[in-house]
Amino acid sequence: MDIETFRKAGYQAIDRICDYYASLENRDVVSAVQPGYLIKQTASEVPKKGEAFQTIADEFQQIIMPGITHWQHPSFFAYFPANSSFEGILADLYSSSVSNPGFNWACSPACTELELLVMDWGARMFGLNPQKFVASEGGTGHGVIMGSASEACLTVAVAARERYFEILTEKAVQIEKLDNDDVLGKATIKQVLRERKSQKLTIYGSTQTHSIGSKAAKILGYHFRAVQVNSENDLSLRGDNLRKAFEEDIKNGFIPFMVIGTVGTTSSGAIDHIGEIGQVLKDYPGVHFHIDAAWAGMSYACPEFRGLGKLDEVNQYADSWSSNFHKWGLTNFDATGLWVKDRHLLPFALDITPEYLRTKQSDSGSVLDLRNTSLSLGRRFRSLKLWFVLRSFGLEGFQSHIRKSVKLAQDLGSVIEKEEGWELVAKQMLALVVFRLKPVGVTEENDLNRINRLLYDRLSERREILLTQTVLPENVFCIRFAIGTPSTEKHHVQAGWDLIKQEARHVLENLL
Repeated sequence: MDIETFRKAGYQAIDRICDYYASLENRDVVSAVQPGYLIKQTASEVPKKGEAFQTIADEFQQIIMPGITHWQHPSFFAYFPANSSFEGILADLYSSSVSNPGFNWACSPACTELELLVMDWGARMFGLNPQKFVASEGGTGHGVIMGSASEACLTVAVAARERYFEILTEKAVQIEKLDNDDVLGKATIKQVLRERKSQKLTIYGSTQTHSIGSKAAKILGYHFRAVQVNSENDLSLRGDNLRKAFEEDIKNGFIPFMVIGTVGTTSSGAIDHIGEIGQVLKDYPGVHFHIDAAWAGMSYACPEFRGLGKLDEVNQYADSWSSNFHKWGLTNFDATGLWVKDRHLLPFALDITPEYLRTKQSDSGSVLDLRNTSLSLGRRFRSLKLWFVLRSFGLEGFQSHIRKSVKLAQDLGSVIEKEEGWELVAKQMLALVVFRLKPVGVTEENDLNRINRLLYDRLSERREILLTQTVLPENVFCIRFAIGTPSTEKHHVQAGWDLIKQEARHVLENLL
């Protein structure tokens, strides 16, 4: 493809993207294709000769688009939102045009410096303590962009492990009275400690913690302890329950080295008792406290929601905090912000510098090479879309988006509370509403679960709306209604609720 062909194809692509968004509300949310549909319509091998680009672009419309679930649809209420914006789309185009791996400052200085800049913007926008989580102005920490909350959690787990073994090694060195310059002796001690203790390392969360915790433990070969929570404690992890789990596990030889606290659990939006957990961890120095605020963290942009999200406690106790701009933050996937209070935490664990990666800027200590803050060497230029989005919307525009979503959820929650035969299973939390059908006279949990599974099955057959199910402690099956798509308005929520009630009537009629 030459430049002029690219120019023409680019104009067409922008036109088609505009047409897509203009027609989005008139489309079904859910794809109607069946598993295996795509392979039946495409070649089984790479074509021997290149094909005309117009043919490829047309087949995107004809073959790929029918298999797309439209996450930007105003009636998409499943999972959590996956925001997109025109600013982010254009930024990704610009980023792709200067494609580079950005692993060292010297690779492209703008990639590194812009990432640190927008992460400092984010820290201040969310009210994170600038003395701990900001790279500039004398802060002790910094932010870095990851691909997902799972990647952030895994990265932090690696760093927490390395810090834990370093602390143990320093204690052993003091006991053995080794000379501080005895590098070989120190390395030997650390290796022995790894061999003896690695199989007992344990990450802690609750039964409502996202699977990022158990997946990180599984990848690293460690244990994950899910502490039980219940509805009496609003499905939140309490300090006394964590302490009890620590004491039980330590007696059995397990070693706590990391705790995941959640601000906004996936199933119900619950917020763990960050302050209580932090108080417990004072008695266990060396245990890393990571906060997963993948969805709800974006609400920190609005001062009125910071108390709900326990921001003051996060600032006091958290070692790291992450949230996804690509969920509720108007930014195209992928863009997860991870902030750490100690700028040395990640490089200490991840800095491996062969000769071919050395640069004079890095050797001088005047720059941070972002390869030393992530599991991968190469990194996408994701900061560009954040720079575009945050500048274009501004703080006020960002806050307006968050507040609109919360108001729509509050209104829906109020409707459900007043509607006979329905129940909010968990407290309406920010832009998430968790509910179930509870017909008058039906009190047995098994019966309620059966009715709501039937309701959800019917809703799953509808293509004009998408919701997700969950099961809360005490085996309560319920339905989640997650709001947050920028184009969603009150009439979309009302139409969704009307459809839910319509399907509920069919369920009850068939049972009678």
